[in-house]
Amino acid sequence: MARTTHYYIRKTHRWLGLLLGLQFLMWTLGGLYFSWSDIDEIHGDFQKKEAPLLSSSLSLVSPTAVMDSIQRVHQIDSVVSMQLIDILGHPYYQICGMAEVHMMQSHTNQRMTMNLLADAITGRLRGPLSNTEAVAVAKERFNGASTIHSVRYLTQVDSHHEYRENPLPAYAISFEHPSRTTVYVSTELGTVQKFRNDKWRVFDFLWMMHTMDYQGRDNFGNLLLRVFSIFGLCTVLSGFVLFFITSKWFRIPPKSR
Repeated sequence: MARTTHYYIRKTHRWLGLLLGLQFLMWTLGGLYFSWSDIDEIHGDFQKKEAPLLSSSLSLVSPTAVMDSIQRVHQIDSVVSMQLIDILGHPYYQICGMAEVHMMQSHTNQRMTMNLLADAITGRLRGPLSNTEAVAVAKERFNGASTIHSVRYLTQVDSHHEYRENPLPAYAISFEHPSRTTVYVSTELGTVQKFRNDKWRVFDFLWMMHTMDYQGRDNFGNLLLRVFSIFGLCTVLSGFVLFFITSKWFRIPPKSR
């Protein structure tokens, strides 16, 4: 009976160790990378120039006048935020609002976010950034070689894209730089949203392996992670059991005949 118990415990421990070994290795590698990396370099902070400042002597139109202009064109019923920004040396109001939009396919009304830009001097609305403007904005904020490698216009991205869960549409401007940095500029907001470089990409991959959330990266309560956590606990406990039942100090002597 004891031999059978030992056999099954050893077999369970061995297969659990094999199953969990690769994941434990990824957790360890991830922990090493996280602890030895500079988070500012991962975020690309060293590559970001400070956002340009606007002169305090500017004669700006009232935000009320801007909202009146918007109401004549768009059915915005609430404002989430409004701020003054600089786009290539000119002041603009960046407005984020909410509107109720009728969806023709489903015949229902849905609340939608609307991002708009208005000239802060004249109050006139303007359209999204063009390709040329987006490239100029990216060059203005990138603290490195200004040679462009590629420019892509994004209208949608999947859950694994490095620009996931960020405002679209956007331009992805990649630079000829050892870090392979890509600057993402929102066309409707008129500003840089994200810097992505190779260090961030490694971090993102290891973070995905660390959380075992292969969809969105940040769900620590996913089923797979819970299952592996239980398996890990079973592996440790079976190791302790094996130690005790095979140790000469705890070995049960055979019964005498």
